Amino acid sequence: MSRKQRRAIPVFETPIIETHCHLDYLDTGELEETLARSRSVGIDRIITIAVSPDNLQTVINLAGSNQDIWCTQGIHPHEAEKFSPEVAARILEGASNDLVVAIGEIGLDYYYDHADRAVQRRVFEEQLQIAVDCDLPVVIHTREADDDTRAILENFGHRLRRGGVIHSFTSSLELAKYALESGFMLGFNGIATFNTAENVREVVSATPLAQLVLETDSPYLTPVPYRGKTNAPYYLPFVAEKIAEIKAVPVESLLQQARANSFALFFPEEL
Repeated sequence: MSRKQRRAIPVFETPIIETHCHLDYLDTGELEETLARSRSVGIDRIITIAVSPDNLQTVINLAGSNQDIWCTQGIHPHEAEKFSPEVAARILEGASNDLVVAIGEIGLDYYYDHADRAVQRRVFEEQLQIAVDCDLPVVIHTREADDDTRAILENFGHRLRRGGVIHSFTSSLELAKYALESGFMLGFNGIATFNTAENVREVVSATPLAQLVLETDSPYLTPVPYRGKTNAPYYLPFVAEKIAEIKAVPVESLLQQARANSFALFFPEEL
């Protein structure tokens, strides 16, 4: 789509919570501009996600320096071979910080196989146990690993009192139904706007409004009409529009419910 065809980012009455992005991938100048632009279109809370031992403290520092940013603690499956008792201790310590709202991004990724699958499963289980011990929700990444994701969650689901979200959901409708029946939420982003993502739109259709949250996973997965540009939280209004269209509800209604869901999952003490 050409620059002339791209339209301005819509601004809605209901503020939007960005539940999953990676602000630490930006340099200082980019970060300041991104936050300013995001605030200008109604993004009033941002959760920036830990993925490796290298950014556990970085995301906490980001949250501590900005009153509208929160964070998580966890090791992505790509980084599973870097997990150790020392890293587990750091996650556990970080989880005690009031700015940490979840354990994540944790899970399984058999698409890229950047880490041994057996190691991924073990590290996923150990971090789920940390979430149980800390009484925090989980932010789960799963790709091409539906069966093992379900099997592991079946072992932990009843102990995860705070539940969690399977973010950037692109898995099967069967896994979606299992997760929803187990009380998890599903996170949707710009993929829902892609022409080839009919499978994701099918899952959106099947997901109750009370069990979805909005995210960008920026700087990746920029939604239409800005595909090809670096993604950022300020593109969330386009994701909201698409999800509302799929669900056949007014955008404001969708935003109000997604906001309530985000508070219930990540900020229950404020309800």
